[in-house]
Amino acid sequence: MTKKIGRNVVIEDDVVLGEEVVIGDNTVILAGTELGDGVVVGANCVLGIQVGGNKRMRKSTGPKRKLIIGTGTTLGSLVSIYAGTELGEQVFVGDHASIRESVKVGKGTVIGRSAIVELNTTIGESCTIQTSAYVTGDTTIEDHVFIGPCVSMSNDKYMGAQAYEMKGPFIKEGAKIGNNATLLPGVCVGKGTIVGAGAVVTKDTGDDVVVAGVPARPLKGEGQ
Repeated sequence: MTKKIGRNVVIEDDVVLGEEVVIGDNTVILAGTELGDGVVVGANCVLGIQVGGNKRMRKSTGPKRKLIIGTGTTLGSLVSIYAGTELGEQVFVGDHASIRESVKVGKGTVIGRSAIVELNTTIGESCTIQTSAYVTGDTTIEDHVFIGPCVSMSNDKYMGAQAYEMKGPFIKEGAKIGNNATLLPGVCVGKGTIVGAGAVVTKDTGDDVVVAGVPARPLKGEGQ
């Protein structure tokens, strides 16, 4: 058996399916999608969505692009992923997660249930993004980063009140963000830094520190 296709699956033209692919019931795979060998897709997913919206919404432009899903990656049920995105090998995406266009996810990363990853974002290898986390557009997450449940990020400093080049957080290698923390536009979380649960990060942190509170500050003995 090279492929297992569930009931009521729609596979459009110009779709590439690798060997040993499993696709759950009622899933829709749109043109330009490529699934590597051993990819498992749950039920009721929509893969390869082309961007839409109205004039007020920012989106990636240009010709139609491909969605590429790497070897051995697993998608849960009710996952939606846009064209122009690339998931590396052995990635896991939980049920109800949504990933926009122009996103790159590195090998072995876990994107949890109901997590949202917005456009123009890069996520490194072996990261963990837990349940219901919101990764805003234009964010960079390096390797081995942990993002706890319900973390929220933003990329619009003026909340639409004036023109502004969107810039999400930059989270360096090995950083850990506690549950329900908030990261404001453009902040840099340093390498190996820990952000406490519920903290609001309003400015850059150093490397290898622990910050907590509103606004987030280094804990006593953890820098100035």
